[in-house]
Amino acid sequence: MICIVGNRPVLQIGRHQVTGYDISWLHEAILRAAHNAEREDFPFIDDLLKGILHYLETKCPLRVLTIEELHTRVRRMLARIGCEAIATSLPLLAPPVTLSLKRAAQEAGNGFELAFFNQIQTEIKDLKTHGVEELHFTGTRDCVKLLRGVTRWSPTCEKLHQEIINFLTTHSHSTHPNQREIKLILDYQTP
Repeated sequence: MICIVGNRPVLQIGRHQVTGYDISWLHEAILRAAHNAEREDFPFIDDLLKGILHYLETKCPLRVLTIEELHTRVRRMLARIGCEAIATSLPLLAPPVTLSLKRAAQEAGNGFELAFFNQIQTEIKDLKTHGVEELHFTGTRDCVKLLRGVTRWSPTCEKLHQEIINFLTTHSHSTHPNQREIKLILDYQTP
């Protein structure tokens, strides 16, 4: 069963679904579009966001809406109010996504660290293409225990934990000019 918080449709971002989202990221996308269209004085952002929120909560017939479909609808709304330049400048931006490193470790299998790192790298690249700029990673310590095949924390666990943190930090920044960077937020747990 799909839980719809605030009666908003679930957002499909790549292979991930996001519920309980606010629209601050959409506010940022519209601000960027206004800036790119040289319309920093665009006074209708709050009204437009209220309209989008009203649509999502009361008019959207879909239970699941892809991030690309949402941006297409926002572009149409902007064009209808005479802001074609802003509509064409609207960047694809998505709300923050939470990834469970524990789940990724389970999918990679016990002791398959290389598969785990490849999977996380592929996931980050895919989410970047869908406009994600903020990733929350959870379950770092549980992930390490699964990959090591242990139940108690050890010095080798600490070493792998640091390798995962370094890997995520390294892959959070784009090496290509003009590509957005991903902001990482890691959920640490005590051993």
